This record gives sequence, C-alpha cells and structure tokens, in this order.
Amino acid sequence: MDILTYPFRQFLSMLLLIFSLHVSAIQLKMIPRLGALRKHSRGELLQSSINSESAASKDFPESYTTFKQRYVINFKYWSGPNTSAPIFAFFGAEENIDDDIDGIGFLIDNASRFKALLVYIEHRYYGKSIPFGSSKEALRNASSLGYFNSAQAIADYAAIIMHAKKKYSANNSPVIVIGGSYGGMLASWFRLKYPHVALGALASSAPILYFDDIAPQNGYYSIVTKDFKETSESCYNTIRKSWAEIEEVASKPNGLSILSKKFKTCTPLKRTFELKDYLDSIYSEAAQYNDPPNYPVTIVCGGIDGAPKGTDILSRIFAGVVAYMGNNSCYDMDEFYDPTREESIAWRWQTCSELVMPIGHDRNTMFPPAPFDLKNYIKECKSLFGVLPQPHWVKTYYGGHDLKLILHRFASNIIFSNGLRDPYSGGGVLEKISDSIVALSTVNGSHCLDIQREKPSDPQWLVMQRKSEVDIIQGWISNYYTDLLQLKDGTSST
Repeated sequence: MDILTYPFRQFLSMLLLIFSLHVSAIQLKMIPRLGALRKHSRGELLQSSINSESAASKDFPESYTTFKQRYVINFKYWSGPNTSAPIFAFFGAEENIDDDIDGIGFLIDNASRFKALLVYIEHRYYGKSIPFGSSKEALRNASSLGYFNSAQAIADYAAIIMHAKKKYSANNSPVIVIGGSYGGMLASWFRLKYPHVALGALASSAPILYFDDIAPQNGYYSIVTKDFKETSESCYNTIRKSWAEIEEVASKPNGLSILSKKFKTCTPLKRTFELKDYLDSIYSEAAQYNDPPNYPVTIVCGGIDGAPKGTDILSRIFAGVVAYMGNNSCYDMDEFYDPTREESIAWRWQTCSELVMPIGHDRNTMFPPAPFDLKNYIKECKSLFGVLPQPHWVKTYYGGHDLKLILHRFASNIIFSNGLRDPYSGGGVLEKISDSIVALSTVNGSHCLDIQREKPSDPQWLVMQRKSEVDIIQGWISNYYTDLLQLKDGTSST
C-alpha cells in the first residue's frame, strides 16, 4: 500500500449548505441510477491505495487532511517500464470499484494487443475510498460533504494517474481513460479538463447533455416506452393501463393491504407510490440494461404476456415482476433505492448538489404523468440534506448549450459511444463533432454494453462497434508515438 500526502480541499463556495439529514415525506422519483453494470462480480487483481489530491481554486478554504483512495493495477499484459506502452485507466463511479474489475471487459479484452498497463480507480466516497474514517462521518454534514463532487473526483484521477506513471517509470506512456455512464461523463470531462494527463477518452453511455434544459425531460422514459412497445404491443398496453388499476384497488377498503398481498411485498404498503416506483424501476432497469442474449425487456414482457388467458391486469403485472426478479417469497419495495444504504445516500447527495438531471415523464409514455418539477426537487433536497441544488453548475463548469462547439474548438480524442435502446442515450452525444470527437451508436445497443466483457454470443453489430473504438484508439496512440519520436529527434510534426 502506497500512501502519498496531497492537499484535501473543499468546494464550499460552490454550494449553499445548511445540513440536517432526515427522511422526507415528499414523494419524488429518484434519478435512475447511472451504474455501468446491472449485476456485478469481483476480479482478483493487485490492489493498492494512495491518498489522493483534490482540485480547488486557491481562493477556497484548504486543509491538508488526507484519506486513502483505492486503485487497482493489472501488470499482466504490460510490456514493462520505459517502453512507452499505453496505460488504460478506468474511472470508477457511484459504486465499489470491485464491482467493475471483472464486468468491465474492454480493458482486459484489449490489453494484450496494446501491451497496456491497466489501472482501475475508485471514486471518492464510494467503496473503500471513504474520507474521515467511515461513511457515517463522511456523509454526516456540510463540512464533510463539501469535498464530494465530480470536479474533485477527476482531480483524484489525475493525481493517481500521474503517481502511477512516476512509480512505474511510465512517464512517456500515453493514457486512455475509459468510463461508463456517470464514469463516462467523468472520462469526457477529464479529457476536456486534463488534456495533459490523458491522450484520449472512451465515454460509454455518458449522458452529458441531460442537464438543465439541453435534452428533453421525458427523453429517458420515452425510450423506455419505445423499447417495451417495440418488444410487445400487448405488454406495453398492459403496463400503461396498470397505473390506474393500482389506484382503483387502493381506493377500496383495505386496498393497500390487497395490493401488498397481490404483489407479495415484504412490508405492508403505506402508499401506492412505493409500488409504482418499484415497478417503474423494474421497467427502467430492464430497458437500460437490455443486453443480449437474454434481453430483460423480453423477459418482463414474457411474464406479462404469458399469464393465462383471462388473468386480470395486476396479476399480469406481477407475473412480469416474477419473471424479472425471480420467484421470491416476498419483494422488497426498496430493492432499487434503499434510503438507508450508504451508497444510495451518497448518490442522492450528488444528484441533490451538482448532478441535477431533469428526468420526468408525460402522457406520451407508458407511465403516469410525472413531469420534473424543479421547485419540488429543491424542496426534497433541502429536506434531505439542507442543500440548495445547483441545476446550472454542470453547464457552467463543463459547458452548456454550446458544449458541442466547445468540444469542437477546444477538445480532441473523445469517443462517445451509445446504444439507442439505452434510455440515457437521450442525453448522449449522438453526432460526430470533429475528426477526433467521434460519436458511435448502435440501434440495438444498451447501457455501457460496448465496454462489458466480450462473449461468444455477442451480435456482429456489437463486435463491430468495439472494433471501431479500438481502431480509433490505435490511431490516437500511433500519432502520439510519431510525435514522441519527432520530439526526441529534435524535429516537429507538420
């Protein structure tokens, strides 16, 4: 374990904080999770950790407190020190980095070809990279949460990458940063903010346009609806009709008890919101991670459509739940968002402070109308954390309506990859911006599918998408080696 001492600074001026944590009575749908993977597994690689640097203006309050931040190194494919072989750095996001090491296959699958050193970096405040000694202390109040934002996360990544290059005598090694979902946003922002550290970035399923009013608010749920409707019209219609049926049953004497029994909830329902939010999460997750060869949307609709003829609407819906979640003794309505889970609290903090994504749905979707309401969102976040959300901060710090122009003029070497069946593709970069800011999309692709492990069952369009990504990265690296050689020879490139 390596320990470096870096300043640990805080963005207090960015946020207005009056902190008090308690459960809110306001019922708002949480922003759908941005995890790169739906299910996780662990790999066995060398693990080490350092104390990481945090980025901040000199005008901000400073301290020199440090904390241990984990990164994972895989040397297996690396050609060794002083060879200028590339470094592939994966940016962890809102989860334990152990969950990504095995599931994110892009690095492993291509390491041998590039003789690359692989680095996986855990995001601060997640996994074991927790400041202040424990999650309880780290998530306690304004003084600790003020250190928790994306700008400081990418500064951590810069510090760790530079440390690794020095430690392993890889100063001339080009760095390609890779991230999926929120991590994909971080990768693209990193290339924009730290072009001297990373040669290029692969940003998979990164909805960097889903902020403020750049992308349509109902974009996410419109794609979920489209996925289900294209899979099965009857399934789509059953889901669309089910919301009113839930309310009708709930209005009867002991209606909530009837619903609890029908859906085998682990605890009695207190509000219909709990059940509707649970079903919303199932449909959203199935669409977001609608990966081949199993295709979860098909599984859900198979349960709904496969119920015996004459089965009532809600029993069909429950059959879809069983098909997707398994035949369990009961179903936990907090399965997708447990407000007491530290990871959930941490992600809610991020979406309540800077990552305000205005996601809602209207009558054109298969969901009941629930438009994004910023006033209620602010009220909810103030109730939870005492924080005033900053809905314009991402545009201010990373670029707003003119982001494509900014990327065209000031950035280079970024791949934005998207699957168009992924609901988050509605906030993704889907058009080529310049010769080196490339958008790759697949009609049938899902969330972060391109950076998952290669499988024999992968369809040809997925194989070709990955090949295009690798070829582009190879071009970046080849140009880098040409420039490096010319600089060593005292010549300049033309």
